[in-house]
Amino acid sequence: MRRLIAAVAALMAAWPALADDADVLSLSAEATAESAGTWRFAVTVSHPDGGWDHYADAWEVVAPDGRVLGTRVLAHPHVNEQPFTRSLGGIAVPADLREVVIRAHCSVDGDGGRSVLVTLAP
Repeated sequence: MRRLIAAVAALMAAWPALADDADVLSLSAEATAESAGTWRFAVTVSHPDGGWDHYADAWEVVAPDGRVLGTRVLAHPHVNEQPFTRSLGGIAVPADLREVVIRAHCSVDGDGGRSVLVTLAP
């Protein structure tokens, strides 16, 4: 029984580390048509950045088939700025696509947080 309690306690202590995915906030991802088939995206990300060793380091615009159409590299941790919004324009989106997925990336945990489906309005 002591081993079981110790195992549960260890799992509970590790729980915060398991929840460090970078999330895109669902109501805070916007797409704006630019010219010649390109789009600008403004995306709000939430992540418990801890410094240079563990932070949200990018977000991506992904086609339904998994192709990455654009990546916004986040050049530094946002320890004291959560959540935060960053934009990226000039992303070429095929004319037949009506939806894309926005997902964030963490320097330690990779992809896996909440992503958002964005409808592209012409």
